[in-house]
Order: sequence, then C-alpha cells, then structure tokens
Amino acid sequence: MPAPLPLDGQLCFSLYSASMAITRVYKPILDRLGITYPQYLVLHALWEQDGRTVGAVAERLALESSTITPLVKRLETAGLVERRRNPQDERQVQVFLTARGQSIREECGCLGEAVVAKTDLTFERLAALNREAQALRDSLARG
Repeated sequence: MPAPLPLDGQLCFSLYSASMAITRVYKPILDRLGITYPQYLVLHALWEQDGRTVGAVAERLALESSTITPLVKRLETAGLVERRRNPQDERQVQVFLTARGQSIREECGCLGEAVVAKTDLTFERLAALNREAQALRDSLARG
C-alpha cells in the first residue's frame, strides 16, 4: 500500500489551510463589526435574499439548521436580524435583516479587497481560483 501524500500534496489540506488563511485576513474587520465569520455568512445569505427561513439559510450555506439557529439568535441579540414565524406556516421561522443588518453590508464590502491586498495574486487569478473551487464543490455534491 502506498504511503499517503505529504500534507502539501493533498488538495483537502490546501483548501482547508487556504480557507483558514482567508478567515484570518477577515477576522480584524469582522471583529471591528462585532460578528464572527459564520455570522457573516448568515448575513450574506440574507443580503442575497432577505426573509429566508432558517432552513433555507442552512441550505444556502450547506449547513444543518441546528447550526444556523444559534448563529441567528446571536445576530438577533446584536440587533442585526429579527426572527418571525411564517404566517402561512407557523412551523417555519423566517429571518429578516434589520436596518443595521442591511447597513453592515457596506462595511463588509472591503473583505475581498483585504484578501487581494494580502496576496500577490491578481483579482482575475483569485476569481479563477474561486470558479475552480466552486466547480470542485459542485462536482463533489453531485457525486
């Protein structure tokens, strides 16, 4: 049986460590805004489509609803979102951005610029890497 590849030869480790490095670049900005990276992802899903159910947010982020609920509760405590029961289906909880939740979007706009500034890669190269990572994710999700 062949020996496993060194860590740097394993795609999973390269993707994981790159993700961690990006999160470290985001951290000072998100700390200043008082949110965590997972909370930022929930907000981002709502910026795409406000009023999503907790389940729809979880689906968009490829996470479990049980993971999203505590994030939403903390965002609600921070005054960034509010939860409401769906009037058509009381079992569903919809999440809506508050005015502050909407306005924080502009303050998060510099996250991508911060990553570009920390690398020697062009925006075009980073966009190509993103497309490749999305293609990999989509292919693995189908398989």
